[in-house]
Amino acid sequence: MSKIKIFDTTLRDGEQSPGCSMNLREKLEVAKCLELLKVDVIEAGFAISSSGDFESISEIARAVKDCSVASLARATVKDIDCAWEAVKHAADPRIHLFIATSPLHMQYKLKMTPEQVLEQTAIMTAHAKKYVSNIEFSAEDATRSDVDFLCKVVDVAIQNGATVVNIPDTVGYTTPAEMQALIEILIARVPNADKVEFSVHCHNDLGMA
Repeated sequence: MSKIKIFDTTLRDGEQSPGCSMNLREKLEVAKCLELLKVDVIEAGFAISSSGDFESISEIARAVKDCSVASLARATVKDIDCAWEAVKHAADPRIHLFIATSPLHMQYKLKMTPEQVLEQTAIMTAHAKKYVSNIEFSAEDATRSDVDFLCKVVDVAIQNGATVVNIPDTVGYTTPAEMQALIEILIARVPNADKVEFSVHCHNDLGMA
């Protein structure tokens, strides 16, 4: 049976919850507890978002030895470079880059065409590979993306070095059965899907957790 791995984002996504902001000491304490729990990956923050996040990721990267430490990064050179500087002292550093793939996000947030998103995915995944072999690629708003296009984006990410493909339910409306079906489609249709790990990022807006 394949191993189910735990990617813990308490220190990044979890900290966005009201009343959950943490200082450096508290973040280090949480990271050490997560290490004791033997999670596989700690997403320590979003390096470029603030100097505080950068510092905490760097300190966690130095302190944690038994699991991977990741920083989130948009699919831009500046974000990826900053993420690398933050995680480079980790025993197993990971860069977690993302780009939106839904029609709504591509048009109104990124102001990019699907072709431009494919090109950016290729270039930025390859750029991250210059620093690390442990690369996670996330297709933001994947569950509202065109499935054919999502398959293309995932294929491009894998071709250029992604070792983990994450499918986020960004707006939190997909049911467990729908998520299962989407992952099965991607594994069946994307070349070399068997060479990478698939991951999901879900919310509990529908109260089904």
